[in-house]
Amino acid sequence: MIDQERIEKSSTRIFKAVFPDSTNHYDTMFGGTAMQLMDEVAFITATRFSRKKVVTVSSDRIDFTRPIPAGTIIELIGKVVYVGNTSLKVLVEIFIEEMYSDLRQKAITGTFSFVAIDDNKKPVKIY
Repeated sequence: MIDQERIEKSSTRIFKAVFPDSTNHYDTMFGGTAMQLMDEVAFITATRFSRKKVVTVSSDRIDFTRPIPAGTIIELIGKVVYVGNTSLKVLVEIFIEEMYSDLRQKAITGTFSFVAIDDNKKPVKIY
């Protein structure tokens, strides 16, 4: 059974400003940049939950539902959604916030899978 309190405590929220150096010729965030940030948030979430060394083994699905314009703020939220013996999955959502209004919209959703490992890079139990 998943420990809901542990899930809540490991939930991770990071804010970033979207500057021109992270955008493409459409003046929106590069998809690869968004994926890198998502993997980082997922890694932090998985580590905070397990308190073990973890490695990314897959990104199960990433849905880009709206572009992220330059000059906005993004919030990345990571939450553990599945825990196995040695693996876990983290859902990461990116929300766009306009800097000078209350408008907030979900832009990207993705799930990342991790395996906990020991010093010899062998899988270890999470609990």
